[in-house]
Parts: sequence; C-alpha cells; structure tokens
Amino acid sequence: MTAESETPKQEALASQTPVTQAASAQPVKAQAQPQQSPPQEEKQTNCLGCNKPLKKEKRYYRNGKLYCNKRCWRKAVTSKDKEEGAATTAKATEKAKAK
Repeated sequence: MTAESETPKQEALASQTPVTQAASAQPVKAQAQPQQSPPQEEKQTNCLGCNKPLKKEKRYYRNGKLYCNKRCWRKAVTSKDKEEGAATTAKATEKAKAK
C-alpha cells in the first residue's frame, strides 16, 4: 500500500521539475541581456561658487543649480559673465587685427 501511495507523489514531482527548470532558464536569458536604464543625473554635492560641500540646511537654489549662499551665486554668475565678456572682447580684437 505504501508503494501505491508513493507513485502519485513521484509523478507530481516529475511533472513539476521541468516547470522549475524552465522558470530558472528564463532569468538566465534576462541576465544575458543587460537592461539599459535611462541615464541618471548625478546629485550636485558641491557649491559651484566656492566648491565647498553642500549641507542640507544651507542651500541656495538658482536656475537649476545649488550654491552655499547668495554671495557664492553672485560670484559664480559674475565670473561667468566675465568669461563671456573676455571671449567676446578677444573675438573683437581678432576681427580688428584681421582688417
């Protein structure tokens, strides 16, 4: 009687084994093809004016960028303006020399 009761259990296990193997084969294929996620922007950790680490309680947000305070923001904006002004001045002098 025990041999008869063991037979259905073995058949049930035999039928489940291919399903388990097939299920384990699918993740292997998924691992072979790495999924590409959209590129994530890095968090800004330093002030753009003075390059100090930003603290959560002290942040000054302007134009999508973070600064320590208003003074650093002004410093960064004025230095950017000076660079652009110097570049336009250099172009103007090159044009004048070319004539």
